[in-house]
Amino acid sequence: MFKIVEKTALNPTVSKMVIDAPLIAKKAQPGQFIIVRPFEDSERIPLTVAGYDREAGTVTIIYQIVGGTTMELDRLKAGEYVHDFVGPLGRATETDGLKKVCIVGGGVGCAIALPVAKKLHEQGCVVHSVIGFRNKDLLILEDEFKGCSDELRVMTDDGSYGTKGVVTAALEDLVNAGNQYDLVITIGPLIMMKFVVKTCQKYGLKSIVSMNPIMIDGTGMCGGCRLTVGGETKFACVDGPDFDGDLVDFDEAMKRGGMYREFEAHARDKNCNLLKKEVQ
Repeated sequence: MFKIVEKTALNPTVSKMVIDAPLIAKKAQPGQFIIVRPFEDSERIPLTVAGYDREAGTVTIIYQIVGGTTMELDRLKAGEYVHDFVGPLGRATETDGLKKVCIVGGGVGCAIALPVAKKLHEQGCVVHSVIGFRNKDLLILEDEFKGCSDELRVMTDDGSYGTKGVVTAALEDLVNAGNQYDLVITIGPLIMMKFVVKTCQKYGLKSIVSMNPIMIDGTGMCGGCRLTVGGETKFACVDGPDFDGDLVDFDEAMKRGGMYREFEAHARDKNCNLLKKEVQ
């Protein structure tokens, strides 16, 4: 059992939890993830490490309330406990030797991108960040990105905040302004990452993407998180979650992700019904 030290709503669909987990906090690195099980009979879900405090012994997770298990997780309050909190898992994002990097985050993927941006900033790297959201109400972590970015572009699809447009437009604008990046790191929806990679290819830039397919055990044994990378089968939980953007088969990944929508909807409806009974 792991105590919830703090819980904060970042927007109507995204929450942050700070969990007391000193052994994990001691080893966690940006890019790695945790397997969380809110209750004993809950499903296991992967959530990327959004931050850690080694001295306090805490790990921060940020999650979007979209499925049955994240709905269960969000029912818990500060002072209560999650049943399982296992990690850190996966390979940390490689940041050594980078001098100038563009971080491109979309939606809740910005929570994954933030610790990477922070680490690069601490290492003296020039960090340009582009963060995108559907609208102003879904904006998260703007101040945190400001604190670790030499330049920050905020994009919204509807223009309700920042600049109207998609993240690739901001990336192109930065490149056309004369910025040359050692690496572009992008984290967010699959379709967004696909087009960020295409934009990088247009300008001859190397890209890294963080993949987050369905996972069960987080050790590579179940095979649920398999991807095709460079024509080979890889497992996001042990070979990633970071991969060379040029090598990822995004179309296959999106097709596989769509296979689970019916099951996710069923789990979400089940939890909605449970919540209604609790209110009654």
